[in-house]
Amino acid sequence: MVGAVGVVGSTSYAGDRTTITKEAWGTTAGGAAVDRYTLTANGMRVRILTYGGILQTIETPDRHGRLANVALGFDNLADYEAKSPYFGCITGRYANRIAKGRFTLDGTTYQLPINNDPNSLHGGTVGFDKHVWAATPLKNRDSVGLRLQFTSPDGDQGYPGEMRATVTYTLTTDHAIKMDYVATTSKPTVVNLTNHAYWNLGGEGTGTIDDHKLYLNASKYTPVDPTLIPTGAIDPVAGTPMDFRRATAIGARNRDGFAQLVIGRGYDHNWVLDRRDNTFTRLELAARATDPASGRQLTILTTEPGIQFYGGNFLDGTLVGTGGRMYRQGDGFALETQHYPDSPNQAGFPSTVLRPGQTYRTTTIYQLGVAR
Repeated sequence: MVGAVGVVGSTSYAGDRTTITKEAWGTTAGGAAVDRYTLTANGMRVRILTYGGILQTIETPDRHGRLANVALGFDNLADYEAKSPYFGCITGRYANRIAKGRFTLDGTTYQLPINNDPNSLHGGTVGFDKHVWAATPLKNRDSVGLRLQFTSPDGDQGYPGEMRATVTYTLTTDHAIKMDYVATTSKPTVVNLTNHAYWNLGGEGTGTIDDHKLYLNASKYTPVDPTLIPTGAIDPVAGTPMDFRRATAIGARNRDGFAQLVIGRGYDHNWVLDRRDNTFTRLELAARATDPASGRQLTILTTEPGIQFYGGNFLDGTLVGTGGRMYRQGDGFALETQHYPDSPNQAGFPSTVLRPGQTYRTTTIYQLGVAR
């Protein structure tokens, strides 16, 4: 088990194969101090901000052992506060969209901020991504990690109940980033937490991800209306550009006129994972992405029932990343493990209700490596 490491008198923790260091990384507009932790394990390096629990950089080797940062992000705090399209952050209380920012639970209707007109997106205008989380470093010989904690007060962004959330990132010597999410509530509420990393396995800022090959372990998906809210249907992917049951280049079919891709300006949909365990407690394969040029490969395992594949459709050249290059449409993609969008308003979707005395638990693993 990973054990806690004290921080008194030191900001660096070293072992045989893993290290963790801490540095000050600025102050928010509201005056809160932000730290950046750098985790290394067997040649892989991950930087995490206490602001939003953001995975700022993920450096991993290609088939020749050359390191590159494969995560989109910024090199300064101000851009994360003012501009970020959720780069690398913890999204909550409810990841993805809730129709018209409204849901009814136990006979009471709750109104959330409308920040993705006409809907509420990723927890509202000040979601979990816009707060500084308390951090505790964790370490042993074969892994190094960071435990992040935040308490969202009752009524925060319109959501009922005080929610205590803990997200633990663990980097292992076999180049996996494990994310364990835990939450409790003082009143009945809804919850759907995820990480919103944007990936370019060729290297951040190197151009389009159209040639990346993507596999999704899903034979169905949830089609959306023109506001990107699920219609309530669960449709087969067979015979459509939504079928990634065989690894397919991301850019191969996203401009072929399929109605769902016209709505989303490309891929921005939830896939219903083909799970054997419908209690959502066992890790199962969700997705695999490969960059043929570098050989880098990302495999995602999760306990969640769905995964949102977003093709970076709204990157428009106005954001400058950590490498100093502008991000344009299709320069990165996100694979967000999750419950389905708008589940609080969709009786046919798996429930996202959390009640006092219950504990929300979910786990996702980003496994980095090289395709064989």
